[in-house]
Amino acid sequence: MLMKHLDELLRDCVTHHHRLCPRQVLGARVGMLAASLLALDLPQTDKRLLAITETDGCFVDGVSAATGCYVGRRTLRVEDFGKVAAVFVDTRSQRAVRIAPRLDVRELARRFAPEARSRWEAQLLGYQRMPDDDLLDSRWVTMRINIAGLIGHAGVRVNCEACGEEIINQREVTRDARILCRACAGQAYYVETRLAGVTTLTLPWTSKLVQSYEGFPTPVEHWESTWNDN
Repeated sequence: MLMKHLDELLRDCVTHHHRLCPRQVLGARVGMLAASLLALDLPQTDKRLLAITETDGCFVDGVSAATGCYVGRRTLRVEDFGKVAAVFVDTRSQRAVRIAPRLDVRELARRFAPEARSRWEAQLLGYQRMPDDDLLDSRWVTMRINIAGLIGHAGVRVNCEACGEEIINQREVTRDARILCRACAGQAYYVETRLAGVTTLTLPWTSKLVQSYEGFPTPVEHWESTWNDN
């Protein structure tokens, strides 16, 4: 199987968005370089390659298009460091490489897209044209986490002895000889609340509020994101 051409990967990526953006291009280029460095035929049809991205959003979709790594296939994980970067692990050889854009790529992109009418367009076009050495920085790394433990084992199930909920993929925690889920072990990322009638949720990327009354959400006609594609 031959690596898909960049144009084809970007067409695949656009199916998840209303337009193509610079970070999707970066994700695809990062994934293509990972294929070259690890000598793998990508996008993969098996689960040999594990991708760990350091941000979410459009960049991840580009990585997925180029590598065939997806959250739903348990071959992609997000460790949100707020960085446009990713580590790729060959689970057979245990070799791992971290790839990120070079620090000056935004400025350098203009040289490769002199016809661009804006900074955003220069990045969109330039990132597609720049050689790997100008666009990306790659470094071989050693993982500090156990990859086998990170992936887990399908079919292994236990029940939390506190809340009773099922735990899969060996994510249970043992405390005082009791099997607990991470939430009951004190590692929850939420606090349970009990409010009568109205629950108000403030989304972190917008000042708008979503209210639900007795569990029924109000219609939301339009959301305007405030993140910057650049």
